Amino acid sequence: MLLDNLAGSRLELRLRAHLQGEVLFDAFSRGRYATDASIYQIEPVGVVVPKSREDAAASIAIAREEGVPVLPRGGGTSQCGQTVARALVIDCSKYLDRVISVDVEGQRVRVEPGVVLDRLNRLLRKDKLFFPVDPSTASRATIGGMTANNSCGSRSLRYGNMVHNVRGVDALLADGTTAWFGEVPGNFDDNAMPERYRDLVRRMRALHRREADEIERRFPKVLRRVGGYNIDTIDGDGSHGGHNMARLLVGSEGTLAFFNEIELELQPIPAHRVLGICHFPSFYSAMASTRRIVDLGPSAVELVDRTMIELSREIPMFRAVVDRFVQGEPAAILLTEFAGDDPPENLRHLEALVELMAELGFPGAVVEAVDPAFQQAIWEVRAQGLNIMMSMKGDGKPISFLEDCAVRLEDLADYTERLTRIFEKHGTYGTWYAHASVGCLHVRPVLNVKQELEVKKMRAIAEEAFAMVREYKGSHSGEHGDGLVRSEFHEAMFGRRMVSAFEEVKDTFDPDGLFNPGKIVRPSRMDNRGLFRFKPEYRQLPIDTALDWSEWGGFAAAAEMCNNNGACRARDAAVMCPSYRATRDEQHLTRGRANTLRLALSGQLGPEALVSENMRETMALCISCKGCKRECPTGVDMARMKIEFLHHYRRHHRLSARDRLIAYLPRYAPYAAHIAPIMNLRNRVPLLAGLGEWLFGLSASRKLPQWSTRPYRGISSGTGREVVLLVDTFNRYFEPENARAAERVLIRAGYRVVIADPANGRPLCCGRTFLAAGLVDEARREARRMLSTLAPHVAAGTPIVGLEPSCLLTLRDEFPAILPGEETKALAQRAKLFEEFVDSEHSAGRFQLPLAPMEGRTALLHGHCHQKAFATIGAAVKALQLIPGLTVETFDSTCCGMAGSFGYEAEHHEMSLKIGELGVLPKMRGAPPEALLAANGTSCRHQIADAIGREARHLVRMLDDASAAGR
Repeated sequence: MLLDNLAGSRLELRLRAHLQGEVLFDAFSRGRYATDASIYQIEPVGVVVPKSREDAAASIAIAREEGVPVLPRGGGTSQCGQTVARALVIDCSKYLDRVISVDVEGQRVRVEPGVVLDRLNRLLRKDKLFFPVDPSTASRATIGGMTANNSCGSRSLRYGNMVHNVRGVDALLADGTTAWFGEVPGNFDDNAMPERYRDLVRRMRALHRREADEIERRFPKVLRRVGGYNIDTIDGDGSHGGHNMARLLVGSEGTLAFFNEIELELQPIPAHRVLGICHFPSFYSAMASTRRIVDLGPSAVELVDRTMIELSREIPMFRAVVDRFVQGEPAAILLTEFAGDDPPENLRHLEALVELMAELGFPGAVVEAVDPAFQQAIWEVRAQGLNIMMSMKGDGKPISFLEDCAVRLEDLADYTERLTRIFEKHGTYGTWYAHASVGCLHVRPVLNVKQELEVKKMRAIAEEAFAMVREYKGSHSGEHGDGLVRSEFHEAMFGRRMVSAFEEVKDTFDPDGLFNPGKIVRPSRMDNRGLFRFKPEYRQLPIDTALDWSEWGGFAAAAEMCNNNGACRARDAAVMCPSYRATRDEQHLTRGRANTLRLALSGQLGPEALVSENMRETMALCISCKGCKRECPTGVDMARMKIEFLHHYRRHHRLSARDRLIAYLPRYAPYAAHIAPIMNLRNRVPLLAGLGEWLFGLSASRKLPQWSTRPYRGISSGTGREVVLLVDTFNRYFEPENARAAERVLIRAGYRVVIADPANGRPLCCGRTFLAAGLVDEARREARRMLSTLAPHVAAGTPIVGLEPSCLLTLRDEFPAILPGEETKALAQRAKLFEEFVDSEHSAGRFQLPLAPMEGRTALLHGHCHQKAFATIGAAVKALQLIPGLTVETFDSTCCGMAGSFGYEAEHHEMSLKIGELGVLPKMRGAPPEALLAANGTSCRHQIADAIGREARHLVRMLDDASAAGR
């Protein structure tokens, strides 16, 4: 189905005329907002990104006048389809993200709806306060979205849900009335309140008085109930001293009002925490033990099942942590946390947990985590539970539609056992994790919703499962809300009378149905495939790919791996996603790019969308950092996808002069090196720099790498165990001192250095510059040369050692994709970065390098993005730590911003610096003058030199200096 083209509509023109914020009506932008983390896809009418609450109000007023529904949206990570609709989407996450005020003494904070939870808690940390509702999406969940969803979290056992922690909401109603929704006394008569608001209070109290008995009878008596509207919180007759009107808005899923500001209640940060990881031989035994564990008074008890354990072990960034806290092959584990201000008391609780497990028949089955860093690493694996589950490759995926039903703890074991039997009856199985402490497990049957038969299974499972939940007097919606998935089941859950009451709430607040129609009341069927991401007519277009995508089942299937949960929206985690952090635009986000590719590869953006200018703009700020390769739990590898895209794009669009200049650098470099002084004139003559920007689009504000008058031309030398030194183009022609230093260090350490260049012709090349331009065929030619020349060394088991991360790691990453086969796999296994070789050889007792001490010196090491993607930073640290007395410091940051040629491109120069200022440049700038700056990437070193005027060196230079002095 082709997405509509609504650009130029009257609604769009009016919005552009009245708003300061962004107005997006093109098909590509609307496609990026058509999905959330659910199974649904509904194309919005348009998207507004307001810069102020006035912008938001104007958008809502114009939409009302034009008869267009409105959908407020935060991070777009809803599991049940709450944030997709045929409506005008108002994205609050980019600009409406101010913390308005903090009342430390009163333990309150007031925020705009786009504030992200993790950012808020970092701000509050200095005052030893935090907001305790902690969903696993805390790194990207907005407070507005959490409020609309009535979010919960791992520690709801102690702190409750959003409804228990929101004190008030400054809300805009559909008719334009703004009011503060907060505590209302039992006998209120405050004339200062807007009459519209007082009318709402009166009518809601009347509803509650009329329906009090039915509410008491039909509403489940479990903590985790987030279905319907919270009409049970109303004080109908004023006999309880009043009620808080904000609680009606909490969990309303954007159907009642737009949130301008939200006031939250804060809690003191517990001074100390401990974690016990309880191992169980069967899933049933874990569930049966939960109630006894909860009796010990933990702050959290979280389930992780065998499927999640196995999948997380397959994800590089989690493997080492999982191997530390998981013993053997348990069927399930329970992460049990005790928190408080008394460390000995927490340790006594942990000891009691160990004793209880032994009493239950599981002695020695608790791994104790007392170290805060270890605990944090464990919680990060748990927090990524959904994404880990969704990392399954293939069309069958764990599907969200009954994933947060909640039952009483005494029923939990039987409930899960019976639900497993239902799955088996329908020929599938479920994945399980999450909040065992409150009887709310995230369970997802594995189904292929591209197939009609599997969708029918989904329907049957849902009906049987929800009937069982009602039998246990539980809630069919325990955390993730109603949305498109569960709203239609309210009548079975609450009864017709309560559904009518919900409709009355909606109609009283929003009589014309302006806000987010079809959620909570008057819903569509949950299995309406016309609303699915994979609609009945969904087809992947045939495409002749340049890279091997067989691991995913094809290029389109690789793009479909994105489940929209938005881990790439985190603004302060590791590397992913630098362009989003700099722009805050959905377009320049791993998720946004993956969605756009999926839409293009299925024909939904038109037959030529993949090679269009819109797609080029979508991919333009992907700097191929490979952060997503390691950090995206579902395995979206956007750097590889960009190569594939560029390959197809180049077939329809000519290379620019700059593209050719950079791509073919390795082939003309041997000749250009002979005229190095002439080539270097560009950096000394401003007129030439300006001319270069005009002709080639290379920023005149940048100095280009300096051609060396003495490029590296090494010869095999030394004695001992052989090692091939693979010298890349940049360390050969621009910074040959690094290659010479590597040669000297290896010889001093007792190795014979082999220079494996071809007997005739130019030196070997990894093809990285060709791949960056989409010239896969040229890169493949370079790969064949490399394989042919190195074949004897690979066969002999000789290590292949390189200096430049982006070059050497191409042999391990891209080579198998452009030339799959055993020969390529063997080369990849032998290819090591210099620091990896040093670390492994030293561990084996073979790297014997005398090093002079550097007492009192500190080296500040910035890791290249590709080093981080392949987890080689630890090896770099260990290599530098071989120098006696040298203190090595690392720091978390995203990309430096240079990213190969990206930072040299005139149109990207400022963006490059903006990305650098997100972490790397401030850290390097703040280093003491006497500190040594280390960076193994040539781009990183140039960015640091250009931006802060200090030299960062490859670690091999430091080892060279120390070994020369230590001889």
